[in-house]
Order: sequence, then structure tokens, then C-alpha cells
Amino acid sequence: MNGKRKGGSDVAKVTEGSNGVGVNGRAPSPAVQGAGSPMKDSPAVERALSRSKLYLLLSWSYLYPEDDEFLDYLQSGEFVEDGRVALGSLKSALPAPLSADIKEWLDAIADRFDTLENWVSSEGVNWSIQDLRDEHRRVFSNVIALDCPPYETLFGNDHVFGQSYVMGDIAGFYSAFGVQLSQDIHERLDHLSVELEFLHFLAYKESYALCHDGPEKLKTVVDAEKKFVKEHVGRWVPLFAGMLKKKAEYGFYKVVAELTSQWVAFEVAHLGVTPQPYSETDYRPANLVSPEGQSFECGAQDKGNELSLLMNEVGAQAYLETEKPESSTGQSGTA
Repeated sequence: MNGKRKGGSDVAKVTEGSNGVGVNGRAPSPAVQGAGSPMKDSPAVERALSRSKLYLLLSWSYLYPEDDEFLDYLQSGEFVEDGRVALGSLKSALPAPLSADIKEWLDAIADRFDTLENWVSSEGVNWSIQDLRDEHRRVFSNVIALDCPPYETLFGNDHVFGQSYVMGDIAGFYSAFGVQLSQDIHERLDHLSVELEFLHFLAYKESYALCHDGPEKLKTVVDAEKKFVKEHVGRWVPLFAGMLKKKAEYGFYKVVAELTSQWVAFEVAHLGVTPQPYSETDYRPANLVSPEGQSFECGAQDKGNELSLLMNEVGAQAYLETEKPESSTGQSGTA
């Protein structure tokens, strides 16, 4: 499953450390295609790879469009086609009979790809890159838009210490699997695109573990997927997706909001986890309080300064700067 967007360049958000698995949707060599692997064609591997691809498609959708690459990918129909192929592979690899909830979410996701195809053919096909940028700015603004912020720490944390705790936990997940933010993407650790790509990476790593690493490492990866969905994505994304749908009102990002909501609902059911999702009353952007007692909303600040404050508060930067152990494979990749 090739994670490169149309045009051939990689999406850069998470840079791999020394764990030997790429984070760009492509299998490092050797990977699940490796000769002689008895598991490479198993339903479990196909499920993991399909989920990995769908996470990656959603991750790409939330990035600010720096160039024509993503728009070309949409307009060519490849985005929808790749989504349908991954969804079809996932459905065929799931054990039968499907539960009513699983079937409902898979059918809803298929409908969203149909909706997206219709949008591309009727409107998106005529868009320029500036149109897509304008739409991204309309929905997400040039600063942190508090009516649908794609940042986890703005949900359920009414003080900077709550934000710093969550940021530190996210950083700990990334560090544990040897990944860090790429310098090419100017986003925070808790941006939805980054969190979704991390889950893409974990799902891919699950497929690799099935073929090469054995049950102990496989359990570690699957447990991480479950915990990250339960404690992070599954908590804030349902509320965010509803806010995004309301803010967008129409067009590409409304479809993406619906697709995201349905995909996360499927993953919660598939992984068998029970997050405690935030409600509208839990959305309270934190106030940063200075020693002099002055306060200001985090959305009003420079993102880099805010991130530095949050990470330094909890020592999250130290997580990312910790030297990684040597990998037995020695391979590396860029998202």
C-alpha cells in the first residue's frame, strides 16, 4: 500500500527514529511483501494495512495544502479510489458475520467516499490550489480557530497544566515508538493530522509485527493502538468532527468531518475500547496564567511559543530528545 501522494513526494510530518519501520505509508524493505513470510497474505495483515491506509488518507486531508500535490490527488480520483480499495480490503478481511455496529460504520464510510467523488466531479474538479487554500483558511483560520480547533489539548483542559499533561502523554507515545515531528511540517504534536498519521504508523507496524516480530511485539503495538484511541483520538475527535461539520457547512471539509467521525467510531468498535468522549460542555480552551496573574486564551498566541511553554512545563521536549536505542534493522524513513 503506497502512502505517497500523487506526484511521488512523501508527506512529511513524523520522522522515524531507529525502530526500522517507515512512517510514510510505504513498507521499508523488507516488509510484509517479504518472500517466505507465511503471514503476508493473512486477513490480519490485510486488516492492519487497510486501516493504516485509511488513517493516512484522513491525515493528509487535514494538512494545509502547501502545493498542488494533494489537490491533484483529489481531482484525479485517486484519493477516492485508494480509499475504496482499502475499505473493500478491510471489509473482506474482517471475520464474518459483521456486527451491526461495524457494518453500519463501514457502510457510512463507503457513502462518504461516494459523496466525496460527487463533490470532486461537480465542484472540486474546477478548483485551483488557491481555492483549496482559501477553503482551509475559511474553516481552520490562519491562527488557532476556537470554533473547531484541530488540536487535542484544547479539549477537556481548562488550565495549561491539563494541556501540558496531555501534550506530555502524546509525546511519550511518539518517543516510545521512535518517531518525532518532521521539521518540514510546522504543526504541534497534538494536531489531528499528526495523531492520525501516528495511528497509520502503528497499524502499519502491526502488519510488520505479524510477519516478522512475533506475538510479544505484536501485543505491544496493538495495545498502543488501543490506548491511543481510547485516551486520545477516541475522546476528542468525535466532538471536534461535529464542530468541524457545523463550521464547514458544505464542501470538502464537511465530508472529511463526517468521514473522520465514522472512521473513529469504527475504530473504537473494531479495537474494542471504550473512550470517554468529550461533550460540548467539556470544550473549554485553557487560559494561560502568568505569574503576574494576567491571562490570555491560547488561541491568541504564537503557536510556537505556546507549544514551547506546554512542552517545557511537562518536560515533553526531553521525551523527544532522548537518544533512541540502536535498532536491529537500522532502517529509517520520513513521513
